[in-house]
Amino acid sequence: MQFAAIPGLPDIKENLINAVKNNHLAHALLFYGPEGSATLPMALGLCTYLFCEEPSETDSCGKCPACLKMAKLVMPDLNFAFPQITMGKKNEENFSDEDDDEEKVNFLANWRRFAIETPYANVHDYILFNDFEKKQLNISKGAARKIIQTLSLKAFEGGFKIMLVWAPEYLHPSAANALLKILEEPQPKTIFLLITAYPDQLLTTILSRTQKVLVRGFSDEEIQAYLIESGKADEATANQISMIADGSMREALRLVDQVEDQQIKLIREWFVDCYKSDFRALFTRAEAFHKDNIESQKSLVLTAMNVLREILLKDAKLDQLLRTRGEDLDFVTKISTTILKGEHIESLYQAFNQAHYHLERNGNAKFIFTDLSMDISLLMSKIS
Repeated sequence: MQFAAIPGLPDIKENLINAVKNNHLAHALLFYGPEGSATLPMALGLCTYLFCEEPSETDSCGKCPACLKMAKLVMPDLNFAFPQITMGKKNEENFSDEDDDEEKVNFLANWRRFAIETPYANVHDYILFNDFEKKQLNISKGAARKIIQTLSLKAFEGGFKIMLVWAPEYLHPSAANALLKILEEPQPKTIFLLITAYPDQLLTTILSRTQKVLVRGFSDEEIQAYLIESGKADEATANQISMIADGSMREALRLVDQVEDQQIKLIREWFVDCYKSDFRALFTRAEAFHKDNIESQKSLVLTAMNVLREILLKDAKLDQLLRTRGEDLDFVTKISTTILKGEHIESLYQAFNQAHYHLERNGNAKFIFTDLSMDISLLMSKIS
């Protein structure tokens, strides 16, 4: 992946390129940022730039043999470590034996496909991609030994040797401790790239040995431009999606795939039913909500939370910060002036946030939606 394939974020790209040009690139970098940010794409962009045979001032060439290999993630000097299903003690001890080679190749092939096809995805997406549901994942001590063994060898092509560790929060404590020495004193021209959305879950000893690279979430404008330029959405749809995505390219692309531009309309109708205390309609909605897939359920809750944010901004007369446009803005204006005020929105926001938490943990969607509807109805009845 080239830097040019990553929407926006010019400051981060420039800092990384300048570090390479001035020979100030640390031997261990921790790319961290919110889920849906460009942590993995940015790390892969850096790898491509380092391996490129004819890099320009702003990016890799995209044409040399190294760049072509990086496009398929088959560069021999780029190695990957990522969470895998937990093995038994016997398999753990024999992790590097020939009997495991075929399984490791499959894991690696799947990882490459996952990273190329869904570079903004999270661990949940990775679990679904590999059918790892209800299986425990980690980066084992055996995997750590394999990392050390791999990096003890010379680079195949005489340049950099890179170890990219995705989701290092899954490092088993014994694996993390096994890597401390090589993280601190690697071989010359060896680089560690760690990619995570949860740096607080890493051992302090790991954090202290890395240089931090914060990859912020995308701006609304960056998401809009990407969706329009890539032909994934028209201007109106891109504007609405960018508001709901709230900086997450993962969420934006998923919204495009599921045509989520109708979700705010659903929120409007839902809130009207709650205001009227139309429990029959609300129970019908709960049934429909329960039948939908988990990602659509979570998306509806996140959309509602964004609507609450807009209502709060409108109530505070901060119109310059509003993202909503057109018919949706009319709804936000009306509900903020007649039904919901700032002091009520906080309790609703907490209820929606708790609902999202329970959905993430496979709670019963019908009960969650019904409970939310009752909370909204009760609050609105007290106000009216």
